[in-house]
Amino acid sequence: MIIQSVASDPLSDVLAMTGLRAACSVRLQAGGVWALRFRPIELKFNVVRRGECWLLTEHGPAQRLVAGDCFVVSRTPFVLASSPEVEAVDAAVVFSHEGASATMGVGDDVELLGGSVCVERPGAVELIDLLPAAFVIPARAAGASSFAWLLDELDREWQSAQVGGFSVCNDLLRMIFVHALRYHISTATLDNLSWLGGLRDPAIAAVLGAIHRQPEKPWRLVELADIACLSRSSFAARFKAQVGQAPVEYAAHWRMRVAASRLQKGSESVSAVAASLGYLSDAAFGVAFRRVHGTSPGRYRRTGSL
Repeated sequence: MIIQSVASDPLSDVLAMTGLRAACSVRLQAGGVWALRFRPIELKFNVVRRGECWLLTEHGPAQRLVAGDCFVVSRTPFVLASSPEVEAVDAAVVFSHEGASATMGVGDDVELLGGSVCVERPGAVELIDLLPAAFVIPARAAGASSFAWLLDELDREWQSAQVGGFSVCNDLLRMIFVHALRYHISTATLDNLSWLGGLRDPAIAAVLGAIHRQPEKPWRLVELADIACLSRSSFAARFKAQVGQAPVEYAAHWRMRVAASRLQKGSESVSAVAASLGYLSDAAFGVAFRRVHGTSPGRYRRTGSL
């Protein structure tokens, strides 16, 4: 048997620091004239399994959804309806009476599955902030079938009540989140991607990978430019344009992100974290940590959050 380890990448490194937790999985069947208003706390993933309906938000025109379409909504109210003109009922009222499944209208022409997540760490919040308020993954798009399959698996696992089910639901939701991010990275304009845009540029992605693999290294501009095979001036301008930060600044911030993650786990002392990230003294580490996070490493470690 040959076992190959999968190489890490910048997005996977960031995802490893997020705390996504399954909040719920729901099923909706509807027919005739109907409309439901949802108010997601963090992220809501959905797929139209049968029929068609409309998605309405405050951030754009109404969108018609058909079977196989998936959509992601981030922290913004939205309405699902048989037509855009129908007055919506609060979904919380409907689902509070019927639990994880609900029916609306007359018949079952339309069926949707949805899953929601809560976040527990600042890293997840930063990633969610990079997503648009709502976007649709059309059934014909690459990756839509995987997205829909994962939501189907989430629904089955949530309903099964098997041992270990909550852990499986959390893992499935993390996978769904990754697929949503992949689609967004591959389809959005660079202006709407922040640092994720750098992952679409092979030269910049190589630099991001190097920084993430060696967070303890005091990176210099010339070293990073060599990795990108660009002159220092061209590289610095290109990196700043795509990532939104200067290369050395990004490296320093990533080092402090790693530090915060290790401190949050609570298994290492402040001194151990400082030494592992290349700092010769706790004082120097404290100054760098406070500059990024606004609090001392010791206080952060005690409170476990920013």
